[in-house]
Amino acid sequence: MGKYTARGTHSMNTALDLAYRAARAWIDGLDERSVAATASLMDLKRSFAGPLPYEGSSAEEVVQALARDAGPGMHGSAGGRFFAWVIGGGLESALAADWLVTTWDQNATVYASSPASAVIEETAGEWIKELLDLPRDASFAFTSGCQMAHMTSLAAARAALLRRVGWNVEEDGLVGAPGIRVLTSDQRHVTVDRAVRFLGIGRKAIDQLKTDGDGRVSPAVLDGALSDSSTPTMLVLNAADLNIGACDAFRELISMAHSAGAWVHIDGAFGLFARASRTYRHLLDGVELADSWATDGHKWLNVPFDCGIAIVADREAHRTAMTSSASYVAPTTIARDQSDWNPEYSRRARGVPAYAALKQLGRSGMEALVDRCCAHCASIVEGIGELPGAEILARPTLNQGLLRFTRPGASPAENDAFTDETIQKINATGEAFFSGTTWRNLRAMRVSVVNWRTSEQDVKRAIAAATSVLTPEVAVPIGLEVAPLANT
Repeated sequence: MGKYTARGTHSMNTALDLAYRAARAWIDGLDERSVAATASLMDLKRSFAGPLPYEGSSAEEVVQALARDAGPGMHGSAGGRFFAWVIGGGLESALAADWLVTTWDQNATVYASSPASAVIEETAGEWIKELLDLPRDASFAFTSGCQMAHMTSLAAARAALLRRVGWNVEEDGLVGAPGIRVLTSDQRHVTVDRAVRFLGIGRKAIDQLKTDGDGRVSPAVLDGALSDSSTPTMLVLNAADLNIGACDAFRELISMAHSAGAWVHIDGAFGLFARASRTYRHLLDGVELADSWATDGHKWLNVPFDCGIAIVADREAHRTAMTSSASYVAPTTIARDQSDWNPEYSRRARGVPAYAALKQLGRSGMEALVDRCCAHCASIVEGIGELPGAEILARPTLNQGLLRFTRPGASPAENDAFTDETIQKINATGEAFFSGTTWRNLRAMRVSVVNWRTSEQDVKRAIAAATSVLTPEVAVPIGLEVAPLANT
């Protein structure tokens, strides 16, 4: 297509106005709308499936249809009553910055392709290290999420470990290379396994470390594993596991691992941000001694998807694992090029929303957010845990807790099914949204609170929803009216 005509420019402006109004309606309706999506699969297929049209539609028609038909198929995960899968909501500044990022449409891969994006991202990375009190000379990368942050960090680990035994994996590949083993907690996140697969190390290289009753790797278990082999080793520890928020004993375990020559990586997808809180910081004592760290911005920092952060103490290993060059790429010697530290060439300026969130919150705001979420999680777990048929499996030490639902005389398998059924019924009220998990071979309901919007009123509504399901004979019925998006 050629340049916009006057009509085309007007059409684009109108479409943007429609999108803005639909977005505002979505945000303004989060407190009243069902947290759970209300559209069925067939509803969504009727709205969106079908053959590609031969004739196109106007921008206004496309935006109107999207806002009207997609809304019922969206969870209210940006709102304060969504407690599943550790998903934060977009802070106002971060959401607005993300709109700007999309509008600017920069390829934030090197300084030359977007100078402002490079400088903003560099500043955001330095602020993250300062906030989390990690080594200030460490390198960093903004990735699409913790999955790619793990891969980036462990690629650096692979480069460093193999370099120590005389193998250049970037030049020579993995065929014929010395083996690497990966020691991980039995409570690890699946993204660690995927990173190991993506890096060509393979799942068979994983040695699973049994955790204790508190969900932590014990020094005795680690000592046995470290002494079992002289193979180059990566150790992955949890800075808050996904089920109960357990944090490993970093200071002691990292010292042991380093004495054995292992590289220590921290999965801190959300828990690493507890370092910002004076109340909870002690749970992560010694985590700064590790070799690399992975966390998410779209969890506790509350920036929109997608934003992960990899931090690596060994800058040389990090850059060696990621950097590349080509004649058509314009590297610079005066500023930081993002592609030296990331696995992507084509990438949005995801450091900009992170910068905006950090600028809005400041150190004190981030601390207050962490403390508030932890308090709300405890209130939900205790409140629902007092109801008939509810059992607290894990009280929160941070912002994660577990509940199970049981019936007298029922078998464990029957109570597993009853737990899943109860979660579905609570979600069906539209008042709150939880997810299920399996912990210690028992089905449970996770309570995860990371959203800046979650309030005491949201906590009360979540407990009331569970009450209406577990004690319908005494509970006040919840008459939720699903608020549709404004007609754009």
